[in-house]
Amino acid sequence: MTKQIKQLLKLFILFIVTSLTLGSNQLMAQQKLGGLALYTVREDMSKDPVETLEKVAGTGYAYVEAAGYKEGKYYGMEPDEFKNSLMKLGLTPMSTHQSTITLENADQLISDAKAAGFRYFVIPVPPEGHYTRDPETQKRHMDGDLKPLVDMLNTIGKKCKDQGLSLLYHNHDFEYEKNAQGVVPIEYMIENTNPEYVNFQMDLYWVTKAGSDPLAYFNKYPGRFKAWHVKDMDEEGNFAPVGTGTIDFKRILKEKEMSGMQFYLVEQDRNFKTPPLEAIKISHKSLVKLGFE
Repeated sequence: MTKQIKQLLKLFILFIVTSLTLGSNQLMAQQKLGGLALYTVREDMSKDPVETLEKVAGTGYAYVEAAGYKEGKYYGMEPDEFKNSLMKLGLTPMSTHQSTITLENADQLISDAKAAGFRYFVIPVPPEGHYTRDPETQKRHMDGDLKPLVDMLNTIGKKCKDQGLSLLYHNHDFEYEKNAQGVVPIEYMIENTNPEYVNFQMDLYWVTKAGSDPLAYFNKYPGRFKAWHVKDMDEEGNFAPVGTGTIDFKRILKEKEMSGMQFYLVEQDRNFKTPPLEAIKISHKSLVKLGFE
């Protein structure tokens, strides 16, 4: 083999390796995984929802959770218009937080959520009247009889199922803390709701904040936590981008099947040391490193 032919072979091999590397990098850059809770970028959504959604899609998120329903519209758009805006960007409308839910307006809210293409209808806090707030500390409590709330959840859950949606309840810390009656509200809620109609969206930050262990609840109530809010906690106990704080997500992720987790969403409520649209990039890169799919 001549020297010239050897050099040509080396160049050819180098070309192949370079092409494969570039292709792999492009694939990683285009990798779509996980969801974003749009509450994280609520200020940007209030200014220009379409442009913000373009940036969310460009970051690599595959689906979203809305938190901007008002007077029959999502971020100022009719339900079908909002769905179309998402679909054009390759984003799936996965879930929606509906904080204004009552028994009186439930049918309309569920109908709008279905029209927007959502699969999960999420109650993010106990409806008004089912919790109290300390005026000085602003901390919420769930004292007294929890049966009316559970009955309400079962009723709304059945309405959701009849419309082809699934109902989830999202927690904060106070549901995981014993109330004045010595009851842990989340445990009462799980044990007294019908899993055919009601399941739960575990916020990993708030469970940790309450001093509880997500895995202990997966083990105690397997299959009931269909969704997770993935948010990190810094050393001071504040919100932080995923992968930059103290929560051991790899440990939690190993038990996703026991949890019943069907989907997950990055969320950061506040405490942004970088702009929200930059923070969600940090979180998305961490999802890949942590092994989320």
